[in-house]
Amino acid sequence: MSRITFYFIRHGESKGNKEGLFRGRTDFPLTELGKKQAQSLARALKGIRFSAIISSPLKRAYETALFVANGQVVRIMDEFNNINLAEWEGKRKEYIQKKYPREWHLWITEPEKLQIAGAETLDEVKERAKRGVLNLIKEYRDGTFCIVTHRAVLKPLFAELLGIKKPYFWRLHFDTASYSIIEYDDKRGFTLMKLNVTHHLPEFEVERF
Repeated sequence: MSRITFYFIRHGESKGNKEGLFRGRTDFPLTELGKKQAQSLARALKGIRFSAIISSPLKRAYETALFVANGQVVRIMDEFNNINLAEWEGKRKEYIQKKYPREWHLWITEPEKLQIAGAETLDEVKERAKRGVLNLIKEYRDGTFCIVTHRAVLKPLFAELLGIKKPYFWRLHFDTASYSIIEYDDKRGFTLMKLNVTHHLPEFEVERF
């Protein structure tokens, strides 16, 4: 029987988080606080033997993964890259609110319906992230895995794996450098074990939007 434990991690604080920017695939590194958060996360997970440590290709996720890995190889998987937000990337949220009031309203209410020219939808993110998880299950069959990724990946992915219907985005919350645990077996499927664990963090900002 296949049995796998997934530790899903949101990366530590980056410049984009600190400055209230839409991030997408803009490649922000960790802030000094983000590095401290990643160090605290690494200490909290120190006793766990991961079969593989997997990261989004973006710096803020990869740097977080390196702290957790403590010398173990970090595998990059594009399936866990952040959402492509096209022209919104790198823009302050106040700017988007003023320039795109209709789209902003969708973002803060039902982002599942949001469509931005040239950008990914949350449904598209959900499908590629789910594909990444299923490919890992097929490849390894069992083990314990660490996946470091982004808020806009975790929310649609968790909704898909756990059968949470739309609108789901603002019903789930993941803080920077938090971890969440989902177990999988081929009899019962996916089971949520822990969500948004932050007790290891000395400091973090709760991101509302």
